[in-house]
Amino acid sequence: MTSHAPIGVAVVGYGLAGQTFHAPLIAATPGLRLTAVVSSRPEAVHADLPDVDVLPDLDAALARDDIGLIVVATPDALHADQSIAALQAGKSVVVDKPFAATLEQAEAVAAVAADAPGVFSVFQNRRWDADFLTLRRLIAEGELGDIAVFESHYDRFRPTVTDRWKDQRDGGVWADLGPHLIDQAVQLFGPPLAVYADLQAQRVGATAIDYAHVLLRYDRLRVILNMSHLAADASLRYVVHGTGGSFIKHGLDAQESQSKAGLRPGHPDWGLDPAPGVLTKQIDGQTLRTTPAPERGDYPAFYAAVRDAIRGEGPPPVPADQALTVMRILDAGLRSAAEGREVLL
Repeated sequence: MTSHAPIGVAVVGYGLAGQTFHAPLIAATPGLRLTAVVSSRPEAVHADLPDVDVLPDLDAALARDDIGLIVVATPDALHADQSIAALQAGKSVVVDKPFAATLEQAEAVAAVAADAPGVFSVFQNRRWDADFLTLRRLIAEGELGDIAVFESHYDRFRPTVTDRWKDQRDGGVWADLGPHLIDQAVQLFGPPLAVYADLQAQRVGATAIDYAHVLLRYDRLRVILNMSHLAADASLRYVVHGTGGSFIKHGLDAQESQSKAGLRPGHPDWGLDPAPGVLTKQIDGQTLRTTPAPERGDYPAFYAAVRDAIRGEGPPPVPADQALTVMRILDAGLRSAAEGREVLL
């Protein structure tokens, strides 16, 4: 494959992840060609993608010589086996988070990926959220000084338990949304020293975790991660306090909702933050509040980096070792909650 040849891509699964995230981002990435979707719902795929082949199973995609990249967008329990099968077939692989149902499975995938010829990466798209990119810039510029407290929320109001697999999944909201918040924290501050997690099923009839309050302990820094399905006001996103100031942010990155509404990368409004955060400083006894210029969200950057990695022009955007760090913290959180104690990493 030359550096200019389009890379054929098959998306496995066409639920929320495949339909809202992967297919539109792949279609918008020069050098990638969305060739096929593995789905039991061909009518849903063809309604959005009339020119894309719909395949019955992963084996059919692995048998295609015109497909070089497999995107695993199926439920968590299938991630490990499907990723390993694709890697062993010589394909490059992108897998949705969490990239396996357990830490043991994740380590098995990483071991195969280390010896496989293809590129392996985990879809941690929220590294490219508008507000996270803005916060990362503020920290790098020293606007907040030394960070003392980093509080990250991903709350929702879903009081009724459904029969969807996400409401029944092992690990519940901690496995679903925890990887996003953990990955962002580790990107900013590195791995923590220890984890303390309070995980609970709070909704009537809930069997899976729908509330998570997790403390990541560093030296002086404290990182607090909060997820709840019973937050009628779910707007709070970040609370960051440092020696130089505070940054408070409400509202979630808009790229997911934009994609659901039919907006596509390249549109002038794509990735714009509708609710920029507020920076507060104390200067000479006076409180000064400003709204820092927000960065633009950039989910397309993930697949551009995947394309470049397959061409040998750069590293994978989220390599296996970084994804394993997230899985170890997820696992530590489950053990902490089960044993009622802090778990050292």
